[in-house]
Parts: sequence; C-alpha cells; structure tokens
Amino acid sequence: MMRHSAVAICFLMLAASRAAAQQPVVAPAPDSTQFMSRTDFHMNAARLAIDDDRFVWDTHFGGGLDVVDYVSGRFNVLIDYEAVLGRQIRAFDPNQGNYALEGSLSKRFGATEVAAVFSHLSRHLGDRAKTIPIDWNGLGVRALRRERVGSATVDVVAGVARMTKHDNLDYLWKGDVDVLVRRAVNARAGLFAHGRTDFYGVDNAKLNRGAQAGGVLEAGVRLSGRAGAVELFAGFERRVDADPLELQPQSWGLAGFRLLSR
Repeated sequence: MMRHSAVAICFLMLAASRAAAQQPVVAPAPDSTQFMSRTDFHMNAARLAIDDDRFVWDTHFGGGLDVVDYVSGRFNVLIDYEAVLGRQIRAFDPNQGNYALEGSLSKRFGATEVAAVFSHLSRHLGDRAKTIPIDWNGLGVRALRRERVGSATVDVVAGVARMTKHDNLDYLWKGDVDVLVRRAVNARAGLFAHGRTDFYGVDNAKLNRGAQAGGVLEAGVRLSGRAGAVELFAGFERRVDADPLELQPQSWGLAGFRLLSR
C-alpha cells in the first residue's frame, strides 16, 4: 500500500502554481472546547536548481493556529510570508515578497473534517518598481482526513475555491490536493514524503491562455527535539506564474531545510 501511495503522489504531481509552505494541518478533536488549542510555526529555505538569476532561493516564514476548537470543528488561521531571492542585483537579492492569509471554520464528520475557507494572496516586488496590485481573494471549501497505513500516517487535504476578487490576474477558481506521508523510524527520527498540486481555472479571453497547473513533490527526513523539529528535504516544483509580472510557469529542483515548532 505504501508503494501504491507513493506512485499516486508522483502521478498527482506530474499531472500538475504555487505551493504554499504552510499546508493546513489535520488535528484530532479535543475532549472539550479549547481556546488556542494548537499552534504550529515554520521557517524554511530551499536552494533552487534552475538556470535563471531571478530564482535562487525560496524562503518562508509563518504559522497556523486553532483560535477555538469547539470539538465538532474549529476556527483556524494560517499566515505565510514568502521571500524569493535571486542574484540579479546582489548575491542575495530578495526580488519577491508574497503574503498569504487564510481563515477557516470547520465541522468534523467522524475522521473527516470539512471547512469553509476564505483566503488572500498578495504578491509584491523587492527593490523594483511596481505600481499595480497583484492579488486575489478566494472563497471555498476544504476536506481534511488522516489515515493510518501500517506504521505510517497519510494526511490528505483537498479543496476548491472561487475567486471573489483578482487584480491583474486571470484566475477564476482554484483547486488543490495536498498529501503528506510520515513514517517514524524511532522516537527522534522519521521519514516523510509530501506532494501538492494546484489547478487554476482562468478567464481565457483575458490573457489568451488555458487552465494552469503546477505543484511540488518533496521527500526527506524529520528530526524531532524537545521543543520542535527540523526537516531536511529535496524535491521538484513546477510553479505557475513564478514571476508576478511575466506570468509564465517555471520548473526547478530544490533542496533545503524546514524548522518547525511541532
């Protein structure tokens, strides 16, 4: 089953924008209503393997928290800031700054959690002129579920959203599938594989292009300590509209680390 799961993840990725570093977390229900029941934060950096001086490093910082878990569901907030670094002007040139904000309200149906989600993404340039806004808002629904397969856990998150607002973009709707497989080796170390696909439906007449698809596939090791964990990973990404002004896909290999509070 693990072999079939790995093949399925690879298929999803290769059939595949932008893959957020902070994916929604599958969380079990507490015994009673709790305030600030769960927090998790991340800081990560990945070196990109591509012959393009605009894309050398991809970094993220952010986190998620359950503001209130009311047992039958929860109110969750996610925040992520991404800085893309190149080497056009200097050795470490932060040419992009992208802000992602999200709020969701969910309902649990047994092992499956279904959430109403409002999200916002805003894209900016660093040390470069940009006078137009590039952003979108989305309103949609998401399903989350965790399964145990032998000694491994498989978290599956899938969602779809309609764009309620988009500036200088042609996106009409977005769909995504996120799969995370983890297997503990011992109390301190484990292995993981993570994949995400994103699909964008577009206004064909606006930029004269069809639907866009991309995603990321990564695998690595996780080392856990008393207060947090570090993940070392390598993988591949195809990113839709990698440059906010050029609006063309880019593909690259990647390798990096991720610091986690959970």
